[in-house]
Amino acid sequence: MTQQTVSVLLVEDDEIDIMAVKRAFRKLKSANPLVVAHDGEEALAIMRGQSEKSAPSPRLLLLDLNMPGMGGIDLIREMRNDPALKETIVFVLTSSNLDRDRVDAYDLNVAGYIVKTNVARDFLELVTMLDHYWRVVEFPT
Repeated sequence: MTQQTVSVLLVEDDEIDIMAVKRAFRKLKSANPLVVAHDGEEALAIMRGQSEKSAPSPRLLLLDLNMPGMGGIDLIREMRNDPALKETIVFVLTSSNLDRDRVDAYDLNVAGYIVKTNVARDFLELVTMLDHYWRVVEFPT
């Protein structure tokens, strides 16, 4: 098994959270490219190749739910209805601890639902978990 580079698309509108995720990637020396979108519309444009930013497949989304414009649940619905995007791996990364949000996310086949509590510690643990994840998971070519 050869390790494959996975593009990570962080969809987040909070600059502090963005900086914390970037710091965690640097600290763990992740070789996977990290691209940032600030809302659902920008994320769709990136994934559909309609942006100057690029996040080629295979890709994994780290997705906040509560964003201006197109929020996280709406973005996942749009992706699941798009044949080119429907199999994108999505981890929800949110401050929402509402059961309704968790149910909606898992109904849309997210890989995980992570509630942000301690930003620095949580993001370091998240990137460590993802590092292990893409080392053992086989992605389609």
